[in-house]
Amino acid sequence: MDTTGTDSVELLQRLIRFNTVNPPGDERPAQELLAGVLSSAGFDCELLGRTPERPNLVARLDGDAEGPTLCLLSHVDTVLATASEWTHDPWSGALADGFVWGRGALDMKSQTAAEVAATCSLARGGWRPAHGTLLVVVLVDEETGGAEGAQWLTRTYPDKVRCDYLVNEGGGGIIDYGERRLVCLGCGEKGIFRFALHTDGVAAHASMPRLGDNALIKLAPLLMKLAARQPSYALTDHPRAFLEAVGALADGDAAAAIARVGAIDPRLVAIVEPMLGVSFAPTKAFGSDKINVIPSHARLQVDCRVPPGMGRTEVLAAIDEVLGQDGYRLEWTEEVAGSGTPFDAELAKWIRGWVAEHDPPATVVPTILPGFTDSTTFRAAFPDCQAYGFFPHRVRTQFETDPLVHSADERIDVRDLDYATSFFADLARGLLG
Repeated sequence: MDTTGTDSVELLQRLIRFNTVNPPGDERPAQELLAGVLSSAGFDCELLGRTPERPNLVARLDGDAEGPTLCLLSHVDTVLATASEWTHDPWSGALADGFVWGRGALDMKSQTAAEVAATCSLARGGWRPAHGTLLVVVLVDEETGGAEGAQWLTRTYPDKVRCDYLVNEGGGGIIDYGERRLVCLGCGEKGIFRFALHTDGVAAHASMPRLGDNALIKLAPLLMKLAARQPSYALTDHPRAFLEAVGALADGDAAAAIARVGAIDPRLVAIVEPMLGVSFAPTKAFGSDKINVIPSHARLQVDCRVPPGMGRTEVLAAIDEVLGQDGYRLEWTEEVAGSGTPFDAELAKWIRGWVAEHDPPATVVPTILPGFTDSTTFRAAFPDCQAYGFFPHRVRTQFETDPLVHSADERIDVRDLDYATSFFADLARGLLG
């Protein structure tokens, strides 16, 4: 009897019971558990970290002949949780009402459990790659950018995690779209081009406002402009393919396409719109350090996300479009280019074929995450790697799961966990023989 699905449920419960909220992370106990499970199944395991408390796990299963390397990637650190807001304790790993409950149940200890359970089931049964290598890599520190995890590991030990194919978080969700059923394949992540807007004035005592020139007030027109609109849509390859796949891009007009999408299901606009170009979100404003001093300088920080294939040139054009060129000084504070993998690469074709076999009514569509995953770091380190986000669901839709990520009562349907576990087993056999 194949107990792979049951193993993934039990393993997820055990992983959730480790409090790996980052910071500080403290991922070592969870990583030692996983290393023990994988080692007992026949994997060669290493714990590699910049510090002893936060090791990354690299588990390797070599085949009998040369071939590609498939990497199943995940992370075990999580965001915080406030227990009083939860139905079940966020570190209980409770199995109730057909769900596994707890912080990390969706993001992303469930994928760790599914990948480990699937591959261990294969290895315990005597399977080895006919050609190539299977890597199971479990990282630390993703939730704060990966400095201790993906960045450190790919820089310090690149040959240990070099891969041709990579599957990570960031896709696999279901979207019911009218009469159609869409399965999202995460083909990339937007980049980060954060900037600050500076305004200048003249300091004075706050009791005599007319003696000064308040720099903070000069931020108000900039905030109003940012509140009024986002930059114009700019179609890149992946969102174009998405809109074409759902039949919304009849005339090449992205705004009209979004209107068509919204007419069928308004909820989908929140998912699709961030893919369509540069986005601005003002998040922090700073003025005087003292309540009784009119500030001579003020600063507004803006979180800016940019699709793969676009960069500073496009962001400058978007800033000019929304804010104009006067009334502020611009400072770049962070630049990380977006990354993506084509929708028609070999691994994507394999995934689409698997979905066609196991969920025939569904159509796989390419998506771009507005946020960040460790796939961006791996694509930068290994430019030829085909990297996708995919953790397939069949029961719960993305409209049901997305609101639970980083929120209270995070939980995963056991049926979806079992389904994903079967996918990872099929993927290893399908790509490596």
